[in-house]
Amino acid sequence: MAAPHSVDPAQLVEEFASAGVSPDLLQTMIATTANALMSSQADQQCGAGYGERSSERTNQRNGYRAREWDTRAGTIELAVPKLRQGSYFPDWLLTHRRRAEQALVTVVATAYLLGVSTRRVEKLAEQLGVKSLSRSQVSEMATHLDGQVAAFRERPLDQGPYTFVWVDALTVKVREDGRVVNVHALLATGVNADGHREILGLDVASSEDGAGWLAFLRGLVARGLSGVQLVISDAHPGLVAAIASALPGAAWQRCRTHYLRNLLSRVPKSAQPHVATQVRTIFDQPDADAVTAQYGRVVDTLTARWPDAAEHLDNARDELLAFTAYPREVWRQIWSNNPQERLNKEIRRRTDVVGIFPGRDSLIRLVGAVLAEQSDEWTENRRYMGLDLLARSRIRIVTTEAAPTGSEALMTTEAITA
Repeated sequence: MAAPHSVDPAQLVEEFASAGVSPDLLQTMIATTANALMSSQADQQCGAGYGERSSERTNQRNGYRAREWDTRAGTIELAVPKLRQGSYFPDWLLTHRRRAEQALVTVVATAYLLGVSTRRVEKLAEQLGVKSLSRSQVSEMATHLDGQVAAFRERPLDQGPYTFVWVDALTVKVREDGRVVNVHALLATGVNADGHREILGLDVASSEDGAGWLAFLRGLVARGLSGVQLVISDAHPGLVAAIASALPGAAWQRCRTHYLRNLLSRVPKSAQPHVATQVRTIFDQPDADAVTAQYGRVVDTLTARWPDAAEHLDNARDELLAFTAYPREVWRQIWSNNPQERLNKEIRRRTDVVGIFPGRDSLIRLVGAVLAEQSDEWTENRRYMGLDLLARSRIRIVTTEAAPTGSEALMTTEAITA
């Protein structure tokens, strides 16, 4: 496919005549002028005119590639010059191609969101006709997600009370100051007053110390987090103290899955299946009294052969059995961090493709976009917990201190709604 190297009025007349009985003169003029302009720019990039012999020439032309250009006058087929070394693509073409540009940005950003590497996104862009799109340009095009992610992370938490909250952290590699370091993405999810799961917050901290967790939880409270009855998590350093400080009155449920791994490290490998089976029987009981009784029996059983593991299990009694204060129907959802772990796998599926993030901003952009989409899906799905179960979970039994001697303790119920 050939394109004119300059705009010649006589040539325009010939093209109009050959265009047919009723040629679209406006489209023909735009195509001819745009092709001539691209040819001139390609000659400048080569250092010499088309077909010109010159000692200053640095590159050579290598034909054309067809490219459709959406304009107000309609779709115009252009001939974009190709070079033997490197590539040429007119920046102004993307500037004026508003509809196509928006589609391209959406495709690239969606691919980035789905975890496609920037190298693969570059190849995707080439198939769309953009030959000179670099990896840095891909990242720049993905920054349009920043506004959406920021709005999602800073939105008010006004769907409370959030009776149950799960918190966890993911370790991700980020490049900072010329070196690769590990940072921690702090995540929180909860069940809102309507019974749906909701992503509450995302932040990035240098370490999982108490200061990082405290700042994260206080940020959630400042945005409106309220009514928290139980926080479910692993025993991250400083997290328990941060929960007590930022969420006074909330109980802590230690994840039974993570705890079991810690406990099994205290017994011989050959005995681990037996010990794991014994511990699981604690959570198979029909009511809270049976759970407590079975817990004591398991501790006694382990004491005879593995006293260190038995002592460890006995010391963790309160933090492992916090779930028993709530209705039996929600135990499976609140006695471990498994619901959060499934979300973590979805995040890992994207972050593992990237490997090392160029900065914290890019990490927040990708993870935040994934979380925003997940939160939208949860809103459209059926309730995670029934409204009647949430109402029963917010009932707190209060024993009065001034009960008469020799009489039954006076019991009242208080609905926690804020």
